[in-house]
Amino acid sequence: MSKKKKRGKPKYDRPSKERGPVKAKKHLGQHFLKDESIARQIAETLSLKGYTNVIEIGPGTGVLTKYLLSEEIRLVAMDLDADSIIYLNHSFPLEHPQVLKGKATLEVVEADFLNYDLNTLFGKEQFAITGNFPYNISSQIVFKMLEIKSQVPEFSGMFQKEVAQRICEKEGNKTYGILSVLVQAFYDAEYLFTVPAQVFDPPPKVQSGVLRLVRKPNFELECDEKLFFKVVKSAFNQRRKTIRNSLKTFELSEELRSEEVFDKRPEQLSVPDFINLTKKIESDLKEHQ
Repeated sequence: MSKKKKRGKPKYDRPSKERGPVKAKKHLGQHFLKDESIARQIAETLSLKGYTNVIEIGPGTGVLTKYLLSEEIRLVAMDLDADSIIYLNHSFPLEHPQVLKGKATLEVVEADFLNYDLNTLFGKEQFAITGNFPYNISSQIVFKMLEIKSQVPEFSGMFQKEVAQRICEKEGNKTYGILSVLVQAFYDAEYLFTVPAQVFDPPPKVQSGVLRLVRKPNFELECDEKLFFKVVKSAFNQRRKTIRNSLKTFELSEELRSEEVFDKRPEQLSVPDFINLTKKIESDLKEHQ
């Protein structure tokens, strides 16, 4: 007698044009944008001046992707969700007019942006980053962008509203912090508009905000960059303390520590103030080694 084979799950039980749309996954922080006008507005935040390469993080079901492809660009849509990747490859309209004319290209990549070697995509060429970012990793995306800022002239996209506002905030406000200073040292940051929860599926419990970052023409700091990052992070890690107390571990000279800037709290210092402070600390450390 022949044994009956056990029936397992279908090997190809993933979303496609016939199987319906991708379902948002909570553990990936997915909230799919369903408002076409907002998708168009986000796509239009990129000027595409001096570059044609773009990475879209978290394309989901392609609502933003199709508007990005209306320009003459090379687009890489990167998502960690295998279901989204299959949906985009099988259901997304690759017969987009710009793609058919050879004026735009789309490459769908299943990968984690935070751990991906971007040199394998564009080499040393310039590229922009955009997307409806998963809120649970949005700050990490910004920090990775700062590591490769020499290749990223523009960055735009959707964040949780409070995070987007924090990135664009100026000194003197409680939400001004590490991200504000580090980003604005290299980019002009602009909060563009707020997005209500009901335009997503499923709706998040928070409002969202869209921002745009444009790299400054001269984004080289007048101080040691690694030391600058260390000073900013150390200052805000103890934001209720004065700079004098939060930077105790730097073992600075009493002469430097007596300066007026050390009486202030970190949120009182502008980006140029932090750069000047870093220059003074760098000089002091060299002098008293």
